[in-house]
Amino acid sequence: MGALIPFDNTYARLPASFHMAIAPQRRAAPKLLQLNRPLAEELGIDTEFLTSEGAEILSNSARAEGADPIALAYAGHQFGQFVPRLGDGRALLLGEVVDRNGQRRDIQLKGSGPTPFSRQGDGLAALGPVLREYLVSEAMHALGVPTTRSLAIVSTGESVYRETELPGAVLTRIAASHIRVGTFQYFAARGDEAALRELADYSIARHQPDAVDAPDRYRRLLDGIAIRQADLIARWMLLGFVHGVMNTDNMAISGETIDYGPCAFLDAYDPSSVFSSIDRGGRYAYANQPAIAQWNLARLAECLLPLLSTDEAEAMGQATGALTLFAERFNAAYRAGLLRKIGLSDDAEEANWTLAQELLRRMGETKADFTATFRNLASAEASDDQAGTLIQRPELQDWLATWRERLPHEPGSVEGRAADMRRENPAFIPRNQRVEEVIRAAVDDGDLEPFRAFHAALSRPYDDQPEAQRWADPGPAAPYRTFCGT
Repeated sequence: MGALIPFDNTYARLPASFHMAIAPQRRAAPKLLQLNRPLAEELGIDTEFLTSEGAEILSNSARAEGADPIALAYAGHQFGQFVPRLGDGRALLLGEVVDRNGQRRDIQLKGSGPTPFSRQGDGLAALGPVLREYLVSEAMHALGVPTTRSLAIVSTGESVYRETELPGAVLTRIAASHIRVGTFQYFAARGDEAALRELADYSIARHQPDAVDAPDRYRRLLDGIAIRQADLIARWMLLGFVHGVMNTDNMAISGETIDYGPCAFLDAYDPSSVFSSIDRGGRYAYANQPAIAQWNLARLAECLLPLLSTDEAEAMGQATGALTLFAERFNAAYRAGLLRKIGLSDDAEEANWTLAQELLRRMGETKADFTATFRNLASAEASDDQAGTLIQRPELQDWLATWRERLPHEPGSVEGRAADMRRENPAFIPRNQRVEEVIRAAVDDGDLEPFRAFHAALSRPYDDQPEAQRWADPGPAAPYRTFCGT
């Protein structure tokens, strides 16, 4: 194998307690099904090499020169219950590269086989969940949401046994890092302050480099994570995204969305929406996501208390300040974003914000389609004749009249506002029923063309694409449940 992936590994050089080495585990017949060529080029990886030899490496059947495969140690609160030892049970960090923009990126294989953290699991992934993560993570990137990326899908030529026999696959995931809140919890639970400090210093160097030499660097790390998470969750809420499993081991300190197992998007607007089959109590419902993110951040702050200050009251004050910062940042980002979605600016009289909240209330009462309602508002601003079913909904007529009264007070032209609204409100999202449709075609019939057509439409989510209109349609209304894919 040639040295055609420019590895520059750093996490593997941290102490042995941070990870465990993983040897290659040959899969029966690795085959490259999907390659993200633009991302490969961004990472500085030779695409021809990946096309010809990548299946072996990206299934962990062979080791690339310079790779240092490891499974990462971490803990986590899962649905509120603390588990002191989780770790990469079906994933491994192949190595790191510095991309063409100078950013360090992890290359991780997901579904490549058992690790010492597998806890009697097989460490494998079925093709369906791999297709879901590839499709949704790349759609989130196109939507402008900070997210892990998907580089490749490799089929293994082997079966994975869940409720039924399924084809196996491995996802190659790219991330700014795979450091999680649960990584800090792993060492804090063991009382290993030296390892906790080393992890914090490594995290600062990687994600908060301006604070490396600062005397308050740990407070700045915590504040930075709070800001990134607040901005991320605001984006989720503004797009109707429901993560589905916001455990602390699924909260990346980089501020990227990570782990797309039971995720979904709102069709009918309902703040209490839960799609995950394992979230029986609705802990991770759509409307709960900001509070859960702050709860997770509080668990991180608890871990960092010994580093923040030797004075307990001072440390608690800094931790509380970070939680307050999260709330303030989220509220500001969400408010500004929701107002942009309806073409209005913030104002001191609160009239615009009241109008935005009233729209959501009526959408909830009528179970209006979240994505289509906001997208149609842009058409309603540009021309009454292009607003589709939105204009015809009697329960919105007086709201629309009040909204139109507000618009002349906004700066810019009608056309400019409509264009701005289209840039905020996508026409295409990973519609739940369409995601299932393309997964079924691939898994049941071996047909990847629907997956690729949907992916192509999702790569331009804010553009009108008449030829791809079927992918904007939510499909038949039906109860929808998602599963974690383990």
